[in-house]
Amino acid sequence: MKIAVLPGDGIGTEIVAEAVKVLQVLDLQFEMETADVGGVAYDRHGHPLPEATLKLAKEADAVLFGAVGDWKYDKLERQFRPEQAILGLRRNLGLFANFRPAICYEQLTHASSLKPELVSGLDILIIRELTGDIYFGQPRGRRASPDGAFAGAEEAFDTMRYTRPEIERIAHVAFQAARKRSKRVTSVDKANVLETFQFWKDVVTEVGQQYPDVKLDHMYVDNAAMQLVKQPKAFDVVVTGNMFGDILSDEAAMLTGSIGMLPSASLNASSQGLYEPSHGSAPDIAGKGIANPLATILSAAMMLRFSLNQPHAADRIESAVKDVLAQGLRTADIWSEGTRKVGTREMGDAVVAAITKKTITKS
Repeated sequence: MKIAVLPGDGIGTEIVAEAVKVLQVLDLQFEMETADVGGVAYDRHGHPLPEATLKLAKEADAVLFGAVGDWKYDKLERQFRPEQAILGLRRNLGLFANFRPAICYEQLTHASSLKPELVSGLDILIIRELTGDIYFGQPRGRRASPDGAFAGAEEAFDTMRYTRPEIERIAHVAFQAARKRSKRVTSVDKANVLETFQFWKDVVTEVGQQYPDVKLDHMYVDNAAMQLVKQPKAFDVVVTGNMFGDILSDEAAMLTGSIGMLPSASLNASSQGLYEPSHGSAPDIAGKGIANPLATILSAAMMLRFSLNQPHAADRIESAVKDVLAQGLRTADIWSEGTRKVGTREMGDAVVAAITKKTITKS
């Protein structure tokens, strides 16, 4: 099992180190190779996604990714900004399906921004199409406006577009995931305004007819954003486009207590995947040892389950995280009165201890 380890920028190096530490105590045979990506790669190699890094990612069974970005790179030309690395990996590896589970652990209901009774038992799976939509659509750029009231004025433009096969494949992923859960799918669109998402709605409806055992609902994105904070447990599987999924999954993260708790998996058709926390590089706290590594550790568990065919090992990690939370250990983002505040490394050590304790007890 070959894993490409790409820590990236900011807190990426700190949180990935803890996930690697957890993987190393599982008594599994991994080949792990580390490479530069993002801003650090630009500084050292002149590009956020060097050819050597891309080659390593293509050859690996899975990619464990930290985070990229820093304000100091904001003035670079867009193709050299750190965030282009993650877009390049998605495009080159064909990572079209993004899974973002939003689970509120029992011990963290009071850390959520919503009332405990609204989030207790919350378990949502947001499935985001990842390689189409306005993030990748062409043409894009800047020009003099060709018409309208401001003809001749400088304007910027991006293109939102989806093909039928792109929508069909992500819809199948959503319906198949729903069959393993509560057999409910909510497709989020903006069909009342955007032609692209009227097409999305039509195609998802057609695919849904192949899954008569799964209940399909459609919801406009603005209403979905409201319902996520009004009655979040009404959702089970949510499927949507690239931009809407980006926004809604971050909103759902805060329902769980912190975006530092939200893992993610991005998969291609052959189950090769990139696994990363849903949060960013947080350069303002980098090097302070206070970042929450649990989203990255839980992403490693998703990697074991979806790409490396090690579901038992994934269960062990997820169980260890629950044990650590039950012990009252908290990083700053999820800390509350009556719990013990710990740093990045101490949290990782606690997860390792919970795994090894179970291994000793079992043996």
